[in-house]
Amino acid sequence: MKILVLNGSPRRDGNTSAMVNAFTEGARESGHEVNVIDVCQKKIGGCLACEYCHTKGNGTCIQKDDMQNVYPLLKEAEMIVLASPIYYHSFTGQLQCAINRIYALDKPKKLKKAALIMSSGSNHVYCGAIYEYQNSFLNYLKLEDMGIFSAYDKENKSEEKLNELREFGKSLQ
Repeated sequence: MKILVLNGSPRRDGNTSAMVNAFTEGARESGHEVNVIDVCQKKIGGCLACEYCHTKGNGTCIQKDDMQNVYPLLKEAEMIVLASPIYYHSFTGQLQCAINRIYALDKPKKLKKAALIMSSGSNHVYCGAIYEYQNSFLNYLKLEDMGIFSAYDKENKSEEKLNELREFGKSLQ
């Protein structure tokens, strides 16, 4: 299976990245092709709401930034994983920009599954991110929910949490 991970962590060695790395390790071990896009290391602007993609652009965004390298991966992905530290109960702004830009493709044809990975310093702060994941991804795109994974405080980078994500990656079919 082709899996695309959109990692919204600005920290290359942070808690979210450790969770993504563990998931990726397990998924690759099971033979899946995994592409991880660290959106905070890319130049991805927010949607301009110009509708070029749905009028003259035929599914192509008018903005020529790093999202142009993500679109081919999105078109081929069978599963998408959103990963983000949680800031003010939602995804990072950089991840939100990438999510909004998926609009240009409308509903990627091969995409069938999704998962969510979140990290925080506190518990019970995930509501906004979960709401968007369930409504924007699962419901709107009609994707199968493969799981929601979260870590907070001392769970971050714990072997127990990282093993849970490795096993999740291994279990995908």
